[in-house]
Amino acid sequence: MKKIIALLLAALLTVSAGVCALAEPVTLTDQVGREVTVEEVPSRIVSGYYISSSALIALGVQDRIVGIEAKAAKRPIYSLSAPELIALPNVGSAKEFNLEGCIALKPDLVILPKKLKDAAATLSELGIPVLLVNPESQENLEDMIALLGEATGTEERAAELLGYIDDLWDYLEEKLADTRKPRVYLAGNSNLLTTAGSKMYQSGMVTLAGAENVAADIEDTYWAEVSYEQLLKWNPDAIVLASDASYSVEDVLADENLADCTAVKNGAVYNMPAGLEAWDSPVPSGVLGMLWLLATVHPDLYTKAECADYAANFYKTFYGFDMDKSIITG
Repeated sequence: MKKIIALLLAALLTVSAGVCALAEPVTLTDQVGREVTVEEVPSRIVSGYYISSSALIALGVQDRIVGIEAKAAKRPIYSLSAPELIALPNVGSAKEFNLEGCIALKPDLVILPKKLKDAAATLSELGIPVLLVNPESQENLEDMIALLGEATGTEERAAELLGYIDDLWDYLEEKLADTRKPRVYLAGNSNLLTTAGSKMYQSGMVTLAGAENVAADIEDTYWAEVSYEQLLKWNPDAIVLASDASYSVEDVLADENLADCTAVKNGAVYNMPAGLEAWDSPVPSGVLGMLWLLATVHPDLYTKAECADYAANFYKTFYGFDMDKSIITG
């Protein structure tokens, strides 16, 4: 406890000293309604959430990140676009946040998920600005990008990224006008019998790709457990596995419990592309997951090759690397 108190005092003195404060501090409202004042353009950012970390790379401020969430080495996007992040100190996760370690990094901006409200309160009491983010819908994801752009002084870059996304929505709307919506079951990464209800980002992804989420009536805010009986009752046209699923398409096709399921009978079981990011999560590149799903369930409207070209352009523009298109085209 004495060590933590000492670190708290040291951090408070550091923040109070300030290094070239802005003439006009910026007061922002984060995604849980807290007002947060950022006194200066942050040069030492801690991101305790992979969603915000990915967005910061897209905004071009990865060189300002001094601390990152746990398990960064397991995220391919970092090794591809910002390998220096992997060696940074980690501040844990939403389940086990390292408050002491975060303070020791002397950040001038901390970005945390909504779940870490208590940690945010402690850091805020020390004068360290903390933004809580909650990108659990496409609208909230875009709001988060705009928020981080303001907080880091990268409004123009954020506007460019958001314009890219908005252009895609216009494209999807045009492509999907008056199109039949196939019924899709989106399975979780750890278990086929977990799925995303209407309150999750993943459900919106299915809808925006011109499909119907069979589990839309579920209102859980996390992956919901279902039974084989329920899955057979829904009888989806397609089953889509999360990009980092611990089981395979072959496992699902060979599952005798699903022998009468339309998706299984027609071989319409697919695994979202892996090797980049989890496109079924609210990262900026989640738009690519929607394009991939569009190409999967509406191949007459959009091809995997088109999706690969778009994805390669996106990653080159916002993440600075050349994507292997075979990740999408096979």
